[in-house]
Amino acid sequence: MAFDLSYGLGGFVASTSANIPDFGADLEPIFNLERVGLEFQIASDFVAVQVANNVIILALASNRLLRIDLHNPQDVDDVDLPKKANEVGTIQNIFLDPTASHLLITTTHGENFYLHSRATKARHLNRLKGVVIESVAWSPAQPTTSTREILLGTQDGTVYECYIEASEEFMRRDERYMKQVLKVQDGQPITGVFVDALPGQMDLRRVVVTTPTKIMHFVGKITRHGHDIAPIFTRFFESEVASVQEFKEPSSKSYSMLSISPEPKDDYGGERYYAWLSSTGVYHGSLYTAPATSHLGTRVFAGSKLLTKSALPNAKGEITSIALTHWHILVLCGTTVYAISRLDDSVVFQEDVSDDGSKILGICMDPKNSTYWVSTSGSIYEILETKEDRDVWRLKMADKSFDEAYRYAENAHQKDTVAVAQGDHLAAQGLYIEAAAVYGKSSKSFEEVCLTFLDYNEADALRKYLLTKLSALKKSQIMQRIMVASWLIEVFMSKLNTLDDTISTKAELNMGGEIQAKTQLAQVRAEYQEFINKYKGDLDRDTTYEIISSHGRREELLYYATSINDYSYVLAYWIQREKWIEALDVLKRQSDPEMFYKYSSVLMTGAPMDTVNILMRQSNLNPRHLIPAMLNYNKDTMVPLSQNQAVRYLQYVINQVGNNDAAVHNTLISIYASHLSKDETALLSYLESHAADSQYDADFALRLCIQYGHVQSCVHIYSSMGQYYQAVELALKHKNIELASIVADRPEGDSALRKKLWLAVAKEVISQSEGIKTAIEFLKQCELLKIEDLIPFFPDFVVIDNFKEEICSALEEYSRHIDMLKKEMDESAKTAENIRNDILALDTRYAIVEPGERCYHCQYPLLSRQFFVFPCQHAFHSDCLTAQILKQAGAGKKKRIQTLQSEISKGMATGRARERAVEELDGLIANACILCSEFAVKTIDQPFIGPEDDKDEWAL
Repeated sequence: MAFDLSYGLGGFVASTSANIPDFGADLEPIFNLERVGLEFQIASDFVAVQVANNVIILALASNRLLRIDLHNPQDVDDVDLPKKANEVGTIQNIFLDPTASHLLITTTHGENFYLHSRATKARHLNRLKGVVIESVAWSPAQPTTSTREILLGTQDGTVYECYIEASEEFMRRDERYMKQVLKVQDGQPITGVFVDALPGQMDLRRVVVTTPTKIMHFVGKITRHGHDIAPIFTRFFESEVASVQEFKEPSSKSYSMLSISPEPKDDYGGERYYAWLSSTGVYHGSLYTAPATSHLGTRVFAGSKLLTKSALPNAKGEITSIALTHWHILVLCGTTVYAISRLDDSVVFQEDVSDDGSKILGICMDPKNSTYWVSTSGSIYEILETKEDRDVWRLKMADKSFDEAYRYAENAHQKDTVAVAQGDHLAAQGLYIEAAAVYGKSSKSFEEVCLTFLDYNEADALRKYLLTKLSALKKSQIMQRIMVASWLIEVFMSKLNTLDDTISTKAELNMGGEIQAKTQLAQVRAEYQEFINKYKGDLDRDTTYEIISSHGRREELLYYATSINDYSYVLAYWIQREKWIEALDVLKRQSDPEMFYKYSSVLMTGAPMDTVNILMRQSNLNPRHLIPAMLNYNKDTMVPLSQNQAVRYLQYVINQVGNNDAAVHNTLISIYASHLSKDETALLSYLESHAADSQYDADFALRLCIQYGHVQSCVHIYSSMGQYYQAVELALKHKNIELASIVADRPEGDSALRKKLWLAVAKEVISQSEGIKTAIEFLKQCELLKIEDLIPFFPDFVVIDNFKEEICSALEEYSRHIDMLKKEMDESAKTAENIRNDILALDTRYAIVEPGERCYHCQYPLLSRQFFVFPCQHAFHSDCLTAQILKQAGAGKKKRIQTLQSEISKGMATGRARERAVEELDGLIANACILCSEFAVKTIDQPFIGPEDDKDEWAL
């Protein structure tokens, strides 16, 4: 036998005959009831059905058990009870643990059997003979090899602790022990038992026990006995007092059971829920895990609520079975299946089970896989669930559980709805700041929210709302972001001013509370700074400056300007108020040269020394752009040159930095020349130190010096320009004979010019001298002047006797000079005669070549072909010498040698032309010995051993 492989959510083929009611206009139902089609024939009716861990157990009236793994429904395990029905009775109920590893079977005669998932035969539990099991609490550890400690609730109101482990040993029972741990006083059946491990301590347990009329909640520690297998709940029930919730029993036909929700998924959190079916209705709530004391039961029952039968529309008959999903309670009332929301008790699903005359057995649930099943004596139905948490957000929102509503909201619209509702709720309670944070994330009308806060004078809430709203706006919403950010600036400024006023008022009236106000002021200022740092890109610069300035908030204004790197604004702000220290503090932290160029003029006026100190520390400045600032400062200052800061800076860039810009040098000259002191020392010192490089404009400097009457400087500039005559003339014009004499001596390489200059000086000296002797003595400083050069400058009436000694000395000097010239002529004639004799001797010069002498290059006999012999006695073959010369010759010489060789060898030149070609070729080749002349020096870097030589010949 087998099930169809194409099964639905639970692993079976669903019948298409089920009618799906329309519970929503545009949403499919959360639950659907679909009949499972079986591909095999059932010989007898179902008496019990259980599902766990995707395994379904079908108990038949014929005492057969069908075990089907829904992953592989084609494989069906068929197990029979080991004894006949007339001996043990028929199967009454079965209990399956969450792992589907352990199955307990109870019969109508009070016999009980155990079937393990790996076993093919059920084992009789002798110790449980006569015990009618109504409920089972499996171990929270969920073991698979043995049941570990389990609790069995019986029909007579007793709770037993049992440990079952299948064993093949002879005479060893499967139930290792069985011990009564609890007996209810009224003897009502134990319709439900549940054991849960509480967090915090390993041995802490929660036990829930139900009867038809009451539910008991125990919390305590179990007692273990080392590694021995022994009861652990005996002292638990003896020492712990239960929290009890009791309802009166209306009739003897009432049904009762306990259902626990499936194991929680990540989406549903960690808590589980319970539902207890009693005669009164369905009592359900959360199984809280704290506090882990005996008071936990009281908290559980306090948060529970009762669902009565009257909440079920068109209910017929009694509620016979229940099961919990994660968010709903499945209720079987008569032949109708209802799904009721745990949160608001609303009915979200209602459908009748097909009435084919079969007995309805009940609802069961797979705690591992969250699948739900309805069984009758002849059919199996699956309750299919589709996003059962889709309305949880709305229900949580209605219950004011907004955080949970956010968690279960699936889309932006739902989350926005929750945000609006939460904001309205907080605002209604007067929690405007908290409401602002929520409103900012919602789509509630911006105008409505803002007007609400303004009407109630909630400036802090408005600020919070605008900040949250700004963070939620998209980057593409540029205008909206600018407007909101600008409004926030206004709000911040108003708040800061209000706090300042509050502090001042309290301080004047001695009201106290200044510390709290100051703390709040610091907090708001920090919040403002954080806002600026985060949203400065959303602020319009001019608008922001205008808003902050209108409130007179200097610190906030400067902080904003600094944050957007508008240091120009900060500098202008301090400069307008003549706060030079603050301005310079901003300037020295800048690296943009334009900042220095822009503000250096005014800063040089207000704080020249500190400004220059800062400028000297900047290596990326072009001093040319600072010239206007220096000239402007120099125009208004009256300090000596030694204290002039413009001079100090220009000297630094010229002398220390080494600036060569002519404009910079000219500026320094201009300041030197225009200074009121008329002292030329500094100017002349500069001109003398830069005479060689001439980095300044000499014409410009000359005009300035002439304009301001600096004679020495003018003379120096004329001299540096080579205009010595103008320099001497200017010095003489100002009666400065000494300066003129110094200049006249400067053109040392040009005797004629020097003499001309000295003649000009001599003329001036003679014209100013009172005595002829004095003038003549002064003019002896120049050796170029002769007495005959000076005579024209003396007056006509001067007596010749005054020059007698000078004239005699001059004549004697001429006589000595003539004798010297005659001697030199004689020596030159003798030298010429010697040269003529040497030339004649060249014609008779010869060299002796021995018969065995060899060429110094190729080492072959020298007489074998044409050769050259040098005075140093080195001899070479003509072709060997030519080859060596060509290796070292330049391109021009090499080409000429090759041309001459071609003309001679091909007979292109004849007669006298050939003789000249041979003579020229010999001159090019045999100009010098290649071993003794410069030729040998040029080859000094060549190795002794060449690539063609045998290196072994040089071995030692």
